[in-house]
Amino acid sequence: MRLEGRRLTMRNVATIEGEVVKSDDPVSFLGDVDPDTGTITNRKNNLYGVTIKNKVFAFPIGRGSTVGSYVMYRLFKNGCIPKAILNQRSETIVAVGAVISNIPLMDQVDLERLRTGQRVRIEGNVLEVQE
Repeated sequence: MRLEGRRLTMRNVATIEGEVVKSDDPVSFLGDVDPDTGTITNRKNNLYGVTIKNKVFAFPIGRGSTVGSYVMYRLFKNGCIPKAILNQRSETIVAVGAVISNIPLMDQVDLERLRTGQRVRIEGNVLEVQE
């Protein structure tokens, strides 16, 4: 399956491949993600206890504090960033966090067609889903 989106950040990265972990709910990096491990800590999130480290992290939109960008940077400093982030709509906090943390970010992606465990390949504005 082929999906298209809008690449916002991909610094010097031509292609990204990885396994999807998909949150059904908006994510706040301040409070929902442990910056030391990359594990989802929000008990109400369907990914509770799952790590985003080295995964393609899909979630509809970010929510919450501007400190979330710095939490993303802390994930970077701790070696716990996702391979990429996919959003339906990226907002400023996640976009800034992705830029300062060197995380590839794509939005305008139809997340309804993705599920946790799928393998994907991101190249430019195209997302190839291996089924």
